[in-house]
Amino acid sequence: MEERKCAQCGCKLSECDGVIVEDDLLCNNCISEFCITCDHCGSTIWRENCISDEHTHLCRDCFDEHYRTCESCGRITADEDICWHNSRPYCPSCYDELEDCEIEDYSYKPSPVFFGTGNRFFGIELEIDCGGKDNNNARLLKDIANTHHDHVYTKSDGSLDDGFEIVSHPMTLDYHIHEMNWQSVLQKAVSLGYRSHQTSTCGLHIHVNRNAFGENQSDQEDVIARVLYFVELHWNELLCFSRRSEGDIHRWAARYGYEKTSRQILDKAKKGSCGRYAAVNLCNYSTIEFRLFHGTLKYNTFIAALQLVDEICNAALFMSEDELEKQSWCDFVQNITQPELVQYLKERQLYINDTVNAEEDM
Repeated sequence: MEERKCAQCGCKLSECDGVIVEDDLLCNNCISEFCITCDHCGSTIWRENCISDEHTHLCRDCFDEHYRTCESCGRITADEDICWHNSRPYCPSCYDELEDCEIEDYSYKPSPVFFGTGNRFFGIELEIDCGGKDNNNARLLKDIANTHHDHVYTKSDGSLDDGFEIVSHPMTLDYHIHEMNWQSVLQKAVSLGYRSHQTSTCGLHIHVNRNAFGENQSDQEDVIARVLYFVELHWNELLCFSRRSEGDIHRWAARYGYEKTSRQILDKAKKGSCGRYAAVNLCNYSTIEFRLFHGTLKYNTFIAALQLVDEICNAALFMSEDELEKQSWCDFVQNITQPELVQYLKERQLYINDTVNAEEDM
């Protein structure tokens, strides 16, 4: 009699154990880790083959036959609930708001405008909630940010309960700090009743242009692999920095998992088991996206996250894999001098055992 083994981990299975998933026999542990149940038909499918948003998980057949994605907020919506406008599908709530134009559709992607002098640019996606998906509020925030240039726009996001997303065009770190009026934008958002850190829905996502890592794809991938390697080597410290819970980060910004070499981690990332909900999302053609951070409306925390991403990029660019492996977290932070980042590291007790009192995050 042929021995029964799990196709994923290789463990032995009894005659009564195991579940067939797309022609593969899997143990219960692998089912829990690598599979998900379709909300429509109830079948078990590989996570990487799942079509999902924050509320719905579907197999490809069910999605194709019974659902569509809202053009505005991105939420998966049943065909019978879809509202059509100009031959485009919308969920009922977004359809009711089509006449308002301050908050763009979820799919809105204007041509990027680059601000600042340099070759490394950071694009921000800051989710804010609890203050309303309100066009007047969006206009007020954009008026502050876009006094001299169109620095930001606002978008719908189906993961938010009662808010929207502030998205910046790509800017150098220096431009974000010295030219972009983030402090006034964040303060105004708080005064309008919005929260970001004090929610279960919001993230701060930071995009970095891939061509900052090298002139060709091969060079870029070498550096990006070392970015992933750094994240895995210092996962516990970065989890603390992120202000996310373990459950929260697994849902929105999952790790790829440690491997012996940076290239092995990159290869795992390319298989896409996490989709875009990865700590460092590689699904975008022109950027990599750091999704680690919980949202914030506290200026120092916001700038510190940008500065940390910049430091991680520097480490990946200018250090070898062996040097990264030998570098402790204390070694990494001891040469950091940016006052916002130093302050935040101290607040999170990540700066050489030095602590300070911290103001409440918003």
